[in-house]
Amino acid sequence: MDEKQGARFFLIFLFCSLLLIVTLFWTFLSAIILAMLIVSIFYSLYAKVNHLFRKREALASLCFTVLILITLIIPMSWFVGTLSNEAYDFYRTSSSKMSLSKIKVFLRDDPVWAARFKKINDMTGLEITPETIENLGSSIGKNIGLFLYNQISSVASNLLNFLIQFFLMALTMYYLFKDGARLKRYFFELLPVPESQLEKLTDKFHEMGRAIVVGNGLSGIVQGILGGLGFYFFGLSSPFLWGTVISFMAFLPVIGASAVFIPTTVILFLHGNSGLALGFLIYNLSYSSVIEYLIKPRLIGQGMQMNALLVFVGIIGGIKVFGILGIVYGPLIITVFLTLAEIYRLEYRDKAV
Repeated sequence: MDEKQGARFFLIFLFCSLLLIVTLFWTFLSAIILAMLIVSIFYSLYAKVNHLFRKREALASLCFTVLILITLIIPMSWFVGTLSNEAYDFYRTSSSKMSLSKIKVFLRDDPVWAARFKKINDMTGLEITPETIENLGSSIGKNIGLFLYNQISSVASNLLNFLIQFFLMALTMYYLFKDGARLKRYFFELLPVPESQLEKLTDKFHEMGRAIVVGNGLSGIVQGILGGLGFYFFGLSSPFLWGTVISFMAFLPVIGASAVFIPTTVILFLHGNSGLALGFLIYNLSYSSVIEYLIKPRLIGQGMQMNALLVFVGIIGGIKVFGILGIVYGPLIITVFLTLAEIYRLEYRDKAV
């Protein structure tokens, strides 16, 4: 057997073994990606902790990993339990008696609004009636409550799988903190790609991870807390549930938290609570505008310079494919593709032509 045939067989065996490795790790891909994302964000802070531990990497990695896990576990345990109960209660209420009788009476008895809806019906050909509004409200309420409840229930019903994924994520974080720099160098030497291109790809991964978790994540949590408090102080139901929905909707560009508080304002207005509706709208516009246009750009920096349409499609498509974690995976996948496309345009396009 000559050298070329030997190299060909070796590459075939290497590809087959790579395929088997990917198959083994595919089930745990979410845990590994989350661990990589967390380590990428906190690695600079870990480096300072490692210096305090006098370069004892194993001990520093263990302490830092445990600290992160404790920070995640305690709030998440309370959050999941509270959200699950409120989401189920809201779904049950929505599916059994989504009552919008006041809106019906308002639309039927108010001649101005009746004339406006008749004009809209004539212009669009859509039948907008109190019954269709009630059906739409009931459908939205049931679907939101059911989606959140199913996402949380799937964790409880597959508790063993969740624990395995969580343990693997913790273990991956520990070894990435401990040996991350060496692993990175090893893979850079292994892959037949120029190091500058790999560095560009990892930098983009780090920037987007920071933008999603630190920028969108923190601003989304703050908007969710303020939005939930708004529901509570204005006397509206399910403040914890709708605060959570606002947190997730805050990831979406352009739409953001307005997808929750604008329909709520309309419903309050149609119920005849004009003053309450105006106060609720002003309150939500105030905090969301400050966070979206002043605070979030400072947190994100240059890490999220992506077309709003791509971010929107990435998040919605990610949720459809990966569930709730698609909020993170969708934009990351688009970022990796755009980075590779840019590398191809600069380095390989002329050669390919």
